Amino acid sequence: MQMPSHAPIQILLVEDNEPDVILTQEAFLDANLPTALEVARDGVEALQMLRREGRYAQSPRPDVILLDINMPRKNGLEVLAELKDDPALRTIPVVVLTTSQAEEDILRSYQSHASSYIVKPVEFDQFYSAIQALGQYMLGTVRLPPRS
Repeated sequence: MQMPSHAPIQILLVEDNEPDVILTQEAFLDANLPTALEVARDGVEALQMLRREGRYAQSPRPDVILLDINMPRKNGLEVLAELKDDPALRTIPVVVLTTSQAEEDILRSYQSHASSYIVKPVEFDQFYSAIQALGQYMLGTVRLPPRS
């Protein structure tokens, strides 16, 4: 499937698990999708990047956020709630990408206006395929809000 040519989609991956970070990076690279991936290792760092605070003053505004729930310092549900309460950030689509299958986490994510909730597959090949499919979806199907 040929993707339309346009500027790369800027993605902020909020993930503290290094193997998942590496696998996500590799899946996007191998899919040959026009994406630029930044990584925040916890919720506090993610909010600093999004608000362009301190050393993150030059951080690009992401088109999409991939957000894990289970993280140190500030979990994904807390980050999601803050994002959607902030008029400057609330239009950024947030895809919760987590190992949690808890109905409470799913409900709280959607109540906090997550765009999607994806349970990370445990198997390497399935995780890899899921990330590539997500990239294809973001580039070929969904229409993202304009950058501001």
